[in-house]
Amino acid sequence: MSKAESTLLDMGITLPEAPKPVAAYLPVRIAGGLAFVSGQIPMRDGVLLASGPVPSSVSPDDAATAARCCAINALAALREALGGDLDRITGVLRVGVFVASDVDFHGQPAIADAVSTLLVEVFGEAGRHARAAVGSVSLPLGATVEVEMVLELGG
Repeated sequence: MSKAESTLLDMGITLPEAPKPVAAYLPVRIAGGLAFVSGQIPMRDGVLLASGPVPSSVSPDDAATAARCCAINALAALREALGGDLDRITGVLRVGVFVASDVDFHGQPAIADAVSTLLVEVFGEAGRHARAAVGSVSLPLGATVEVEMVLELGG
């Protein structure tokens, strides 16, 4: 088991099976020492955890929980793409967090912080990253949040 996955277990997080793509794309593409993780939505056991815009359909706190789920799904996809070795990740470079938002909602950065905090907890300083937190009219399958990542790989 990788050190990163052991850290997750210490945090009470067990990575699920990697989510299957819902369309014609790869969940993770590795090229030139980088891993590009496609947008992950808050699916758990085949069920979408949060749908609709913030805050009219989903509270900001629930959206943050959903964003954290997206990050966990991204790590599960990475684990599969990396043959089970999350320790190949030497840095999280960029994270994009998309939030289905009501027109007058401006709290996307606070929702994205749930992802950023998790990545720093798991990877330490290597988890610090550049980030975009973007409001959106709608997201795939009606999801409240979607998270994508670019990571640096070693070995």
